[in-house]
Amino acid sequence: MNRVVGLILTVALLLVAMVTVASRRSVVSAAGQQGARAFTPPRGLDKVPMTVPDDNAMTADRIALGKQLFFDLRLSRTKKMSCETCHVPEKGWTDGLALSPRHDGSMNTRHTPTLYGVAFYPDLYWDGRARGLETQILAAWRGQMGADPDAIAKELADVAPYAAAFQKAYEGAPTGDRIVKALASFVRTIHAGDTPWDRAPQEAAAAKKTAIGRGFQVFSTNGCVVCHTAPLFSDTQFHNIGIGADKPTPDMGRGRILAEAAAKSSQPVTPEMERLMGAFKTPSLRGAALSGPYFHDGGVKTLDEAVDVMLKGGIDNKTKDVLLTPRTITADERRDLMAFLQALTPDNKPYPRPKPW
Repeated sequence: MNRVVGLILTVALLLVAMVTVASRRSVVSAAGQQGARAFTPPRGLDKVPMTVPDDNAMTADRIALGKQLFFDLRLSRTKKMSCETCHVPEKGWTDGLALSPRHDGSMNTRHTPTLYGVAFYPDLYWDGRARGLETQILAAWRGQMGADPDAIAKELADVAPYAAAFQKAYEGAPTGDRIVKALASFVRTIHAGDTPWDRAPQEAAAAKKTAIGRGFQVFSTNGCVVCHTAPLFSDTQFHNIGIGADKPTPDMGRGRILAEAAAKSSQPVTPEMERLMGAFKTPSLRGAALSGPYFHDGGVKTLDEAVDVMLKGGIDNKTKDVLLTPRTITADERRDLMAFLQALTPDNKPYPRPKPW
């Protein structure tokens, strides 16, 4: 019976791999519906649907304004933090720290996630508690940077270039809501596309001739593709792989968020909520070589070590995802796998910051 189940699972994984590679060409892009003329995702991601709120269509003016705001220290309570403090372009839009400090010096309990591809995620933060990018940005602006949105908007209204830019982009003065929307417009343009993987031959015969192509085969046939689904290389869902489960007080992640929401509505905790205890968002592997340390607690320093954790089947616990099982690969297969993961890295050139206003 176990052999039959294993065969079925292997066939299923191969079918998923075939479908996900085909999806690079067949998925219809939603970018053309809202703001495509202002922004089109890079090669490899240009056919992935992107949801943009009706009240915040992407325009060139809004994107440019959001970029200016992203690097501005005036957005924080202390005037010593900007969005870049935690999301450094050259560090894969993370900060390179296991855990980062907030505006008041207190420490976050989770690792700063990358901004690569967040435009494609319906639920944000590691536990998915923020629905939509605008919601997440407002929460981070207040919690991480200690902002009073309305007070900061008034300060920016006295800065002539900002006043003019908001008028042009939103036909009005700066407000907390408009600042959030402009930031979201810019963040939706941050992607790890046009990578060596995206530029590599995709035909199976050609792929087998390269380390990148062989690495993708290793990636696919060992189940990685089930959760790290192409072309985003994330299913945007939540899985328990056991990270932190061995701590005295484990972080319950997505399950806790859902259970707390149910309690507030006087609803029972469902088996699905129980299953998601200790589950966290599947990070995209695009740009992963730049965005260490890894996992929601930042407890794994290198990409090699992160691969080791996954090949071992994660860390056992009572709600560990059933999809996660130990895998054995050869030294050659591992080299090819790492070549594939490295090939998901975009060009990491110095990022052009705007001049302060």
